[in-house]
Amino acid sequence: MEGEAAILNLKNGTYFGLDPVGATIWSLIAQPRRVVEIRNALIDQFDVEAERCSRDLLQLLGELHAHGLIQVLDEPAPDDRGSDEKHR
Repeated sequence: MEGEAAILNLKNGTYFGLDPVGATIWSLIAQPRRVVEIRNALIDQFDVEAERCSRDLLQLLGELHAHGLIQVLDEPAPDDRGSDEKHR
């Protein structure tokens, strides 16, 4: 699985296969990050427009969250007063 990732939800046995971009996102969210940080990293690494990147990223994060694979936090970072969501 060159550049790809497989995720198994041990709670319900659901298997997810991620392409190289999805695998990169999975790697980026290993630590809590704001969505904008993830998007910016993807834009730097891949040839993608910001709007499409944001849309696709939010869709994947939404699916991962819906299946209980990530946690969404609405807390600002300790050094930031903004309200950007963080995912882990």
